[in-house]
Amino acid sequence: MNHILERDPNDSKKDAKEPINPVLKLALELGPLLVFFFANARGEWLVQKFPVLGELGGPIFVATALFMIATAVALAASWALIRTLPVMPLVSGVVVFVFGALTLYLHDDVFIKMKPTIVNTLFGAVLLGGLFFGKSLLGYVFESAFKLDAEGWRKLTLRWGLFFLFLAIANEVVWRNFSTDFWVAFKVWGIMPITLIFTFTQLPMIMKHSIEEPAAKGGDGS
Repeated sequence: MNHILERDPNDSKKDAKEPINPVLKLALELGPLLVFFFANARGEWLVQKFPVLGELGGPIFVATALFMIATAVALAASWALIRTLPVMPLVSGVVVFVFGALTLYLHDDVFIKMKPTIVNTLFGAVLLGGLFFGKSLLGYVFESAFKLDAEGWRKLTLRWGLFFLFLAIANEVVWRNFSTDFWVAFKVWGIMPITLIFTFTQLPMIMKHSIEEPAAKGGDGS
């Protein structure tokens, strides 16, 4: 039976599927952000090439509209490839559509600037809240990449929950104190390196709590 959303990684009834190629997965998740950055940086050029975009307003509004389209395309591609929707990109996409629509309708870029704050706070609260109820929900995200014991998932979930709250605070500080162009650049070129550095710092703990896959038995019986 196919399921729309990813199932719990510890669910023994979960359908066995080939995991999506990591490079393609990264492209689907990072692609909309790159579209957003490019559209904001080259907004005037895009309006010259496609005058209809001028009806949206300045570069940030053109970027917001294209960001929404790119997000929808990425989710559709994920569904077409693996017939499931990854939970965290889906939640982020819903917030993109809601806050993007508010940004365009009210012609106020505050809404799209607040989107990372809302998403990261939501993710942090969900992960930490799940731990409160004894559930390490980060397995939804990394189960295809790592096989960890229960303590490893608990530690990783706690650290990522706190990290998401840090990202929410960082977004608030940047968009409230710097220009729109600086905020867009920070969103694309600042958050990604920070996230990669944080991820690499978790590798020793991940290695410590990794579970070895059982080796396949040989066919010669020896």
